[in-house]
Amino acid sequence: MADPVRVPFADAESEFVEKRSRFISHIWRVNSEEEAQGYIREMKSRYYDARHNCWCYIIGTGTVRYSDDGEPQGTAGQPMLKVFERENVRDVCCVVTRYFGGILLGAGGLTRAYSRGARDALAAAGAAVLGLWARLEIPCAYPLFEQVKLEVAAAHGTVDDVAYGANVVLTVSVPAECTEGLQRRLTELSAGVITPRELSREFRPGPRQEL
Repeated sequence: MADPVRVPFADAESEFVEKRSRFISHIWRVNSEEEAQGYIREMKSRYYDARHNCWCYIIGTGTVRYSDDGEPQGTAGQPMLKVFERENVRDVCCVVTRYFGGILLGAGGLTRAYSRGARDALAAAGAAVLGLWARLEIPCAYPLFEQVKLEVAAAHGTVDDVAYGANVVLTVSVPAECTEGLQRRLTELSAGVITPRELSREFRPGPRQEL
């Protein structure tokens, strides 16, 4: 089975210093080259006085670009890109800015530093698996509320909203392949009283995963 495709869960940044050179990393989830290039321009403008603003992005399954921005060829953009390829992350743009500290790092040192910059940014952002999710509305009586939440969690779902009235109405998101199992468990739990109503289905990221 192929590894699941993932995307950054959130925008994030990270920073470290290596032999007096300061490396500042930024990462975003993007949907187009135009969006990625916009972030790259923004970083070049913000860090206009930095020696290098190296970058890479992967859009969908086929668009891959990277730049060493003046660093020795193959020591910056490509090592950054490999971090995301190894983690099977796409729809991602990353810029690693370097303020030169006066000490040369060498090709190996640069490769490690830019790889770390991309990896640290991804760790800060977290990742989420792309998949088909169903959004359900689940009405239930108050005595069953906590048990329903446990069943949603057991189905790898999330509770998105709760409305309190004569009964409790939960709005939840569940992986599409788990909806039948959840419905079956809720039927057993409530002796057939609880009937989830599907509101929509969409292809989207799931919950945050730590790397």
